[in-house]
Amino acid sequence: MIRLPQLDADSLDFPPVESACRQPDGLLAFGGDLRPARLLAAYARGIFPWYSAGQPILWWSPDPRMVLATHGLHVPRRLQRWLKTCTWSIHADGDFAEVVRACAQPRHCGNGTWITAEMFSAYCRLHELGHAHSLEIRDGVELVGGIYGVAIGRMFFGESMFSRRDHASKLALLALCHGLASMGFPLLDAQVSSDHLRSLGGREMPRKAFCVEVADLTQRPPWRGIWVEHFNAIKPLDLIPRRGDGSSDSQPSG
Repeated sequence: MIRLPQLDADSLDFPPVESACRQPDGLLAFGGDLRPARLLAAYARGIFPWYSAGQPILWWSPDPRMVLATHGLHVPRRLQRWLKTCTWSIHADGDFAEVVRACAQPRHCGNGTWITAEMFSAYCRLHELGHAHSLEIRDGVELVGGIYGVAIGRMFFGESMFSRRDHASKLALLALCHGLASMGFPLLDAQVSSDHLRSLGGREMPRKAFCVEVADLTQRPPWRGIWVEHFNAIKPLDLIPRRGDGSSDSQPSG
């Protein structure tokens, strides 16, 4: 039987991440709430909420942690060819709530959603406060893909993404990393590993090293520009690596 510490409703403290379970990997604590102050305190410690309807709020800090360096992602050659012909547009914070709703839809694999009504409301509140952001991919006016997450200092914590067309979520992730790199955000937290993330250059980082990076980056001054203007200027062609920057690969898959 797993015995988890329960968070104190009146405190924003968390147990040390080193005390998280090995199985299931990273399960740290339960309880508390999803108010903005607690969520921001969790992310700044390398912790995030993840639970299903009917469960208490569960807090996680897996080891290792999946991350993406925002500069120099791997862009397979097939994806580069597709980017040259892509006519979709990239937008930031145009419809945050709709992106979260789309991410909450059940996947083709049949898995249920972990984005409960409580989670939806909590992240929309973070967005209203300027801490959470979305990126939307549109074909004309149709929303075909997107991603959302939380920004603290110069660290971005990816939460979820979705795709209604082939390559739409890859375009969203590439555009997000491209924009973040030029804003001085060197690292994107992707939480847990997947083939999709590894294909774009994601790597696993030991939790201890990850938490050191997070402690530094979340304390840096936040970016002072306007997210909408910055990301809306990005075009698919901008995401094709320049020759010699080491961010493409020779694999034909994409």
